[in-house]
Amino acid sequence: MRNLVPDFPRAALTAFYWAFLFYLLLPLTLMMALSFKDANFVSFPIGNLTLDWYAKVIQDKQFLEACLYSIGIAAASTLAATIIGTWIAMLIVAEGIRWQVVIFALAVLPAVVPGMISAISLRIFISTIDMPTGTGAIILGHTVHSVPFVVVMALTRLRSMPKNMVDAARDLGADNIVAFLRVTLPYLAPALFGGMMFCVLLSIDDFVRTFFLGGYRATLPMLIFAKVQGGMSPEINAMATLVLVVTTSFGLYAEFITRRARTR
Repeated sequence: MRNLVPDFPRAALTAFYWAFLFYLLLPLTLMMALSFKDANFVSFPIGNLTLDWYAKVIQDKQFLEACLYSIGIAAASTLAATIIGTWIAMLIVAEGIRWQVVIFALAVLPAVVPGMISAISLRIFISTIDMPTGTGAIILGHTVHSVPFVVVMALTRLRSMPKNMVDAARDLGADNIVAFLRVTLPYLAPALFGGMMFCVLLSIDDFVRTFFLGGYRATLPMLIFAKVQGGMSPEINAMATLVLVVTTSFGLYAEFITRRARTR
């Protein structure tokens, strides 16, 4: 009886984990299954299966343009967020800098502010500076939202970095820029790679900020949202399934590369 007591919390946590996993995967499984339905409406039973919806989605010019537009925005916002986030992380760990806790709190603030509030405030900001809605405004919004995640990942890596590495480079004649490029940046590479992949996924998935800051060109979430307004169909499920498979594969590959780089 004594040996069973410690095992009860572990068994309860295991059961809760599998129940939560089932809760997450069941809607996704149903969505993917309905994308193969040989009909123009979503309902059960599925009946005959077909791949025609996937062929239609792949040949849809509007869908392909939205994908390329979302990828371009994700690339630009990820690059900007990585540069800004790395600089903030370096500033926080630098010696002689005061109010480091305040700097960190302000840097991660966009991650804890509700998306609707963040989108409204960004819309007010671009209106104040007379910045038109569209691509530039979307990149600005996605960058602000992505910076905290780069800061956290870069800061975690920097705090595990031996200080004598940079000191050794300076003793050998390297200035601050060379020491950063030859020592600090390679050490940060696994964390920055993981942060960049996460920023890409965040940008592609961001709907609220894109809705408030976007122009006439539709990103991928905006296109799916517009199609949903006309009613659910297996075509929408096929779009969502393709996006889910690609982003999941991208995230798993990024996690694998990051783990391997850290091990090395």
